[in-house]
Amino acid sequence: MAKVFSHLDDALRKFIGEQSMFFVATAPSEGGRVNLSPKGYRDTFAVLDDHTFAYLDLYGSGAETIAHLRDNGRITVMFCSFSRTSRILRLFGTGRLVRPDSAEFDTLRPHFGLQHPGLRGAIVITVDRIADSCGYSVPYLELVDERPVLDKLHGGRSDDDFARRIVGDNATSLDGLPALEPDHPIPSAIPR
Repeated sequence: MAKVFSHLDDALRKFIGEQSMFFVATAPSEGGRVNLSPKGYRDTFAVLDDHTFAYLDLYGSGAETIAHLRDNGRITVMFCSFSRTSRILRLFGTGRLVRPDSAEFDTLRPHFGLQHPGLRGAIVITVDRIADSCGYSVPYLELVDERPVLDKLHGGRSDDDFARRIVGDNATSLDGLPALEPDHPIPSAIPR
């Protein structure tokens, strides 16, 4: 049976910490495409307080989440248990990108593993609704390992590659909404 929670208590934090991945959903204000992205690497997400969640944003195939958050801020994060205990947890809220060259990013550093070579920033979410559901139809899956492919791919990219992405496929969403600013720092410029 579904339950709504007033805050991210210790039991919810424990559940979040046990998950190896989560999903992020955003959408533009008008028309356009809904974006749903899987996120991995356990050292890239953290509960900051009773109503704040954050995750490291790594370069991927585009910048849909960033563009949608710049447009309207709406975001839903979903954790889904694939273990013997079925459960789905959704965090609804308002998110924003924290650039890695900001003072605020410096305050987030202790919560994450910053060694990922494709680091683009952090998404910070103010959670206004926390709800779970049964997840009875979710299959049992066993984690073999974290997939190293994204880190390996980014580790082989040059500064010029990242600079081209910032003004190229990361400058706008698929629907033309602005995403990264042209002066966004490249990963090698981010102190680790």
